[in-house]
Amino acid sequence: MLGSPHDTFQSPFTVRYGSDPMRSIWSERTKRLTWRKVWLALAESQQELGLVSVEQVRDLRAHATEVTDASITRAIEIESEIHHDLMAEVHAYAEQCGPAGGIIHLGATSMDIEDNADALRLRAALAIIEQKLSALVLALADQTALNAHLACMAFTHLQPAEPTTVGYRLAQHLQDAVDDLQGIRRVLNSVKGKGFKGAVGTSASYRELVAGASGMEQRILDRLNLPVYEVATQTYPRKQDWHVVIALAAVAQTLYKFAFDVRMLQSPPIGEWAEPFGAKQVGSSAMPFKRNPIHSEAIDSLARHMAALPRIMWDNAAHSLLERTLDDSANRRIVLPEAFLCADEIITRATRIVVGLRINEPQIARNMQTYGPFAATERLLMGLARAGANRQNMHEVIREHSMDAWRAINSGNPNPLLTALASDPRILHHFSAADVHNLMDAGSYVGDAPERALAMATRARNVVVAKNN
Repeated sequence: MLGSPHDTFQSPFTVRYGSDPMRSIWSERTKRLTWRKVWLALAESQQELGLVSVEQVRDLRAHATEVTDASITRAIEIESEIHHDLMAEVHAYAEQCGPAGGIIHLGATSMDIEDNADALRLRAALAIIEQKLSALVLALADQTALNAHLACMAFTHLQPAEPTTVGYRLAQHLQDAVDDLQGIRRVLNSVKGKGFKGAVGTSASYRELVAGASGMEQRILDRLNLPVYEVATQTYPRKQDWHVVIALAAVAQTLYKFAFDVRMLQSPPIGEWAEPFGAKQVGSSAMPFKRNPIHSEAIDSLARHMAALPRIMWDNAAHSLLERTLDDSANRRIVLPEAFLCADEIITRATRIVVGLRINEPQIARNMQTYGPFAATERLLMGLARAGANRQNMHEVIREHSMDAWRAINSGNPNPLLTALASDPRILHHFSAADVHNLMDAGSYVGDAPERALAMATRARNVVVAKNN
């Protein structure tokens, strides 16, 4: 027996990733407390039907919350002998009880308890994710609206393209996050338990106990406030786990892209965005000057792990042969907690980034001065064509000056394109230098990006508020 938790492997999710409330839901104690909650609801319903006594139910209720360190240790000792974790808890619970010890789990099969308990935990965990994601959506909506009109260079193929706005760029992430929030809500509202249908889903054992076993099932479910699948095998359909993990992975996907964009934009050659950086935060053990985007990198690392988890749930659903196989059991103990703790940590870090996001407006302006004139040449070309110039000839004039300008930039010089175009006689034949300067104002060449960003922020807020009302 190891003397300290530090002498054995602990998951990074034990202390490093995820919140205490989420860890609590997936803890050994909460699992066993939830099992006892289900057993108690079963016994209470059976008491109403005359199968067990009031005193037995009272005894069960008195000990239902006594999941202590000692009782867990005792259950583990029993499990080491009988090799069945749920039955070990039945024995540990029974040892705490008096006359009720013999009626725990009456008529039930293991998954009548475990799958209904898992459904309750799924629902509680999804509620945390929904709450945290709603807060992130609101924070992202605020940043989107705040920066809706701030022009910056857009990049396609990781090359400078045309101007957009910071708010419109954020609105893309916001739109995805709203879709994810609606997806989480759909899954949360659709979580179902197995119900109380026995070893292969036929309720045969319950019908042996009492006529009208389906009525007993409804009594139990009313106590648990849990909807259930109309038909089930020994388990609830494992497709439910797949839907849940897919919804969590969708959140991770959205925030992976957001974090990756932050990482690129924080890179000094672009330098337009930055994560919040603590006064005592250390960026590198070797390079004291470093300001690494650690939260974004952690998001991408965890999201990469998250992306692999839906496949396991897919296999569990697809390989749940006939009325039950047990090859889903071990991996569900790992995947479900990790999926939720991953999503929990990812959302927490993303919210920290969004709320504290640093927008470097001087650097945005410098990038616009460097690359904006290239994008504005399209506007100038359209203006020249409207003024009667030959479109192909003007395209060649602008192309020549653009190539010269790229060479100047690559040599470390400022972009000379605007000056060159505003002094070219072939262009001045159609426009004045002032006209060229006005048309080449890249900061105003953002189309309806500000309006769309503001509209997206409003829609996002409405989606969050609609749930709260």
